[in-house]
Amino acid sequence: MGVYEKFNYPNVTLEVAKEMGLNEDEFNKAIEILGRKPNYIELGIFAAMWSEHCSYKSSRVHLKKFPTDAPWVVQGPGENAGIIEIDGDICACFKVESHNHPSYIEPYQGAATGVGGILRDVFTMGARPIACMDGLRFGDITKDEKSRYIFEGVVSGIAGYGNCFGVPTVGGETFFHPTFAKNPLVNALALGLVKKDKIFKAKAEGVGNPVIYVGAKTGRDGIHGATMASEEFGSDSESKRPNVQIGDPFKEKLLLEACLELMKNDFVVGIQDMGAAGLTSSSFEMASKSGSGVELYLDKVPCREKGMTPYEIMLSESQERMLLVAKKGYEDKVLEIFAKWDLDAEIIGRVTDDGFVKLYWEGELVAELPAKPLGDEAPVYDRPYKEPAYYKELKHNDFAFVNLNLDKTFEMMLTNPNISSKKWIYEQYDHMVRTNTVVLPGSDASVLRIKGSKKGIVLSMDCNSRYCYLDPYKGGQIAVIEAARNVAMAGGRPLAISDCLNFGNPEKPDVMWQFVKAVEGMSFACEKLNTPVVSGNVSFYNETDGKGIYPTPTVVMVGVLDDVEKRLESFFQQEGSIIYLLGENKGEIGGSEFASYCLDMDEGVVPDPNIDENIKLIDFMVDAAKESVLLSAHDVSLGGLVISLFEMCVKRRIGVEVNFDYKMDDYRYLFSETQGLAFVEVEPSKEEKFLQLASKYGVRTERVGITGGKEFKVKKGRRVLLIYDLDNLITQYEREIERWMK
Repeated sequence: MGVYEKFNYPNVTLEVAKEMGLNEDEFNKAIEILGRKPNYIELGIFAAMWSEHCSYKSSRVHLKKFPTDAPWVVQGPGENAGIIEIDGDICACFKVESHNHPSYIEPYQGAATGVGGILRDVFTMGARPIACMDGLRFGDITKDEKSRYIFEGVVSGIAGYGNCFGVPTVGGETFFHPTFAKNPLVNALALGLVKKDKIFKAKAEGVGNPVIYVGAKTGRDGIHGATMASEEFGSDSESKRPNVQIGDPFKEKLLLEACLELMKNDFVVGIQDMGAAGLTSSSFEMASKSGSGVELYLDKVPCREKGMTPYEIMLSESQERMLLVAKKGYEDKVLEIFAKWDLDAEIIGRVTDDGFVKLYWEGELVAELPAKPLGDEAPVYDRPYKEPAYYKELKHNDFAFVNLNLDKTFEMMLTNPNISSKKWIYEQYDHMVRTNTVVLPGSDASVLRIKGSKKGIVLSMDCNSRYCYLDPYKGGQIAVIEAARNVAMAGGRPLAISDCLNFGNPEKPDVMWQFVKAVEGMSFACEKLNTPVVSGNVSFYNETDGKGIYPTPTVVMVGVLDDVEKRLESFFQQEGSIIYLLGENKGEIGGSEFASYCLDMDEGVVPDPNIDENIKLIDFMVDAAKESVLLSAHDVSLGGLVISLFEMCVKRRIGVEVNFDYKMDDYRYLFSETQGLAFVEVEPSKEEKFLQLASKYGVRTERVGITGGKEFKVKKGRRVLLIYDLDNLITQYEREIERWMK
């Protein structure tokens, strides 16, 4: 009895192909490639490899618009993670990816395995992970119990995996809005360090070299996870729970140490994480990139469940697994290392030169597919796109403030979950493990020391989803600019980005228009800032019952601080300092948090990205940190001017008295999110040097007040606009999210 009779696989038809996620044209193309109809196992492999999640078939045309090169780029897009040079042969390896669909179905495991997957992408390259970040989007936790449940589960999953694995979660961002109620976003970043001559890539070279499976055993969790992530959700989404993988951070820690020990020796040709589509994607991608072939003996794969079929083994997305190609003759050395770390390791195949991936089960050939068409030549769609009707309707500057009270508005903003303290989140994370974190969560950017070097790594994760909904071109630019500005606020020079592009259904022209415009805006900003895109991820089909999310192209900017001891925080450092406002406030509140939360209007003209002014500000900040003329710095972003000023008071509870001079409505000025504004703290003895440096870079400065006392006091001329006891204000600000999560 053959495999197909033994496992009772159904006959392959167009209907079966559609159930797996292939359309009619794709099914016919698969037949054309093979010169015959694929069998059931082969069809499942086509469906996984040509899914949106694995093939990027709707985005690849537009992703080519990104700049990807610079002298400091060691590895750009195309590998498991991007790599840039930091200090001589010391490199930073990093990538951000989404785990959105699984986190809605099973919040804890969905988020946990998102962290596990991105960590493997980094250490597969030979890098030891030193930091994680997360970009999170949820529904309104003040009104929606399901959103609170998802929020709590996701945060617990991130904490549970990262803390147990032993990597610090050093920062990120969290945003709440009804658009994410049934489509939460969980974007996870990992960053590691690697020596330039110790970088490993995914390749299967050398005829006869053994293919070795290492890590945890294969189970039935995650089967068809890649195709699930490539379709909209509907009312039956909860039934997809079996598609969510189950993570084991302790097993992953062992896998990390075993892989890094292995990489110290000259035993390995190539290595690849078994991520989306599991053994399928890892084997086909390694063979495709090398132009080689692979034979796999699936009955040799370690399984943790009885009776697993070849189809299930190929498409399982069980976690903590790797596929590697070793040098012939060193098999025993490889197996010995993994046995030492108590991990499964089995020789399950060999490299060939015929360009095919051939699958065997108990000696029987059960699938034979060419590697290149599945790995590199998936269908590519230049989907139609069209400006949506809402775009021009919402573009206005008509905001009325007649029914507002300034004190109540300010207090309301501070208790807005998008503005209020995120301590409830980041206090669950271990952000000090490995002792590299020198600027902790809560600041504009996170800063990591590099042991053995003077330099520091600066990271910031940013995106304003509302801006991207109202104007994706401007919103895409601002995501890049704000991330770069935040890196500069810590004194770092922005160098490169990884992005996670979260959008709705690309088959809808209005969604595709959002995607195209956001990519073009990001690309323009990256070109101007000279910050290439070195890695990333596209997450489409973030829709439920036909309703999509606000477009969210998350950007992680990585930069370098020449002297980590000269880093800056976003909090006032001492009393008696002078406060300066940098840049010109244009009173822009379109798309702002104030307009949304206080006026209930997700409308308006998005602020001008102001790239040239931001470049001046970034250049100034890098030099100002180097020259030690500033004590602290904080840019103006979500919530606007007065919120950013208050945030600087929080950590050390240092009061302020400021006096602004302006000729516009109080609300427009105080809650403006004009791009390129920043507050800086200057020691009186360094004021003259500070002003000279600002003049050199053409940065506008306005002296607005001083630090000190226990009051938060804001004036306009002789008129007191706001005056509060700072301690009471901070207490209220820090307890808001916790209040909803009790």
